[in-house]
Amino acid sequence: MPHESQMLAEPPEISEPASIEEFLAAEQQKDLLRFTTAGSVDDGKSTLIGRLLYDSRSVYEDQVKAVTRSHSGNVTAIDFAQLTDGLRAEREQGITIDVAYRFFATSKRKFIIADTPGHEQYTRNMVTGASTADLAIVLVDARKGILTQSRRHAFISSLLGIRYVVAAINKMDLVDFSEEIFLQRQRDLSALAERLEIPELLCIPISALDGDNVVTRSERTPWYFGPTLLEHLESVSIAGQLQDASFRLPVQRVIRPNQDFRGFAGQIAAGIVKIGDTVVALPSGRTSRVKSIHTFDGELQSAFAPQSIALTLEDELDISRGDLIAHQHNAPIRSSRLEASLVWLHADPFSAEKTYLLKHTSQTVKAHLQLLHRLDIETLDTHASHSLGLNEMGEIRIKTSRPLMVDTYRDNRITGSFILIDPANNATVGAGMVRRIAVDQDAATNSAAYKTGAVLLPPRADLIPEIEEELLASGENVVTTRVHKREVWRTLLRAGLIVLVHAPDEAQAEIITLDEDGEGFLKQSLSQDASAEALLQEVKRLRELQAAKGADHDDREF
Repeated sequence: MPHESQMLAEPPEISEPASIEEFLAAEQQKDLLRFTTAGSVDDGKSTLIGRLLYDSRSVYEDQVKAVTRSHSGNVTAIDFAQLTDGLRAEREQGITIDVAYRFFATSKRKFIIADTPGHEQYTRNMVTGASTADLAIVLVDARKGILTQSRRHAFISSLLGIRYVVAAINKMDLVDFSEEIFLQRQRDLSALAERLEIPELLCIPISALDGDNVVTRSERTPWYFGPTLLEHLESVSIAGQLQDASFRLPVQRVIRPNQDFRGFAGQIAAGIVKIGDTVVALPSGRTSRVKSIHTFDGELQSAFAPQSIALTLEDELDISRGDLIAHQHNAPIRSSRLEASLVWLHADPFSAEKTYLLKHTSQTVKAHLQLLHRLDIETLDTHASHSLGLNEMGEIRIKTSRPLMVDTYRDNRITGSFILIDPANNATVGAGMVRRIAVDQDAATNSAAYKTGAVLLPPRADLIPEIEEELLASGENVVTTRVHKREVWRTLLRAGLIVLVHAPDEAQAEIITLDEDGEGFLKQSLSQDASAEALLQEVKRLRELQAAKGADHDDREF
């Protein structure tokens, strides 16, 4: 992208805390937003980030001087793009080649920016930068509209499960801040977001060069009533996304400083764990309760993603590197057959004849791959193909040498992603996102034991609120519905949910679960005068039976 410049102006004043103690206390309370920028070459990505850093007073004076040059009439101007384009080749060519990471903070939040390349040649770099992002900013030139690379990056953002996407309609100053042009670009982008199933899209008219609607609201867009870019970045709600997911702790190391301590260390991939929680160790399927939670700063009563911790358990379980610890009632599926989206990262093309190494969390297994089809980024269509080249994407079917404990990528980015390694040269050749999981035949009973939920039809509808509250407090995932379709129930049960159903008056009170094949239904009739406490005891007994059954089957060799 060409390097643009802007006349030097004083940045807006930002109030500072009264003391260093107050400043440090305030910093510790801030949450962190990771976001990425993407778009076609010349859309102004690096200029936008440079303007954002400068206007938020997040660059040092020597950095500003280094990118400030004199013009005729002794007027100085800042080349904002060079605040992020650090490579010599980037400055010479006026394009972004590598991912540039920048940190800045405001009074409300801390940020990590991944300024990613716009050229198709560096699509793999964009995937790398976006893989950890909570939000994506896709820039669109107001004059040109959606181009191929804009479409490509929007598609990758949706593929990587980025929930929040900001479409920054840039260079509005070159179209005289036309409301009509902005609305047309907004309609086109909304249609694309709907097709890509992007849940949250916000369009903002900006001029990265002049700073309109970047940090401060522009007087040249009186027809725009939404937030500025920085206002949106400071207010978008990301808290709880990782914490609300099911608890996952891939074990990276077993700590044994002495014979009285045995801790299982790793970084929490998702969810929250508390002392006293019942957890299951996979693949063994053995259960125990959390005895203590240790961190570098001391012991905790609870921990959440993405903290690094060491757990100790009440029972002596055989757990080693590569195993996974999860809550008993919502453990991941154990499978050796997956379907996934794949981004090819290597100059040597994909070959179905090769056996690759698949690295998933803290374990590595051999994998045989079958390419189902190649994705056309321009049209979003699929095409039959036997090969993938550098920066191309496709859908693959995977058979691993031993089962993995996986989630789909939309449910969990850590346990739902993997990389492929060429064993001949140890090169990372591909990055994948799990889309579908096939339960192995031998593991069907294991899946039923851990993942099957229960449909509960209480004898009276007035019992449902009390039952729901108690189940939620015990850590169960609960859904309340009036739907009586068996196919809907089957889907919810396979997800391990407790489903509270409003039954017709005088209907038979029942608990319904899935059989060992995960297809048929098993019914247990309940007393019509059963209390909420009695029904909760039935659910607890059912969970204990499922856990015991799963442990028995896991004793067999998989």
